[in-house]
Amino acid sequence: MPLTTSQKQQFKAIGHHLKPTVIISENGVSEGVISELERALTDHELIKIKLASNDREARGEILIELCELVRAEVIQKIGKMALIYRKEARPNPKLSNILRHQASKI
Repeated sequence: MPLTTSQKQQFKAIGHHLKPTVIISENGVSEGVISELERALTDHELIKIKLASNDREARGEILIELCELVRAEVIQKIGKMALIYRKEARPNPKLSNILRHQASKI
């Protein structure tokens, strides 16, 4: 189910203060990168990644490829940074950036 505009705005606000969890070098996608993305998305649901390539088109292609491989959705892309999200069926309340943000508001 696609995210609503208000959900994306909320996720952007949460993601603004996040540091990149995964950095993808100019070498592109490898099995190690994919497994680290899987782990980070499982733990945190919403993560920021950095794409080190200087080629704008290559960054876009890599981001699309990664999101398809890990079944994630791009929330925002600015320059070399991207914010991606994947809903977990049973998120860990201590690790999920979404749940921790909601808990801090209470």
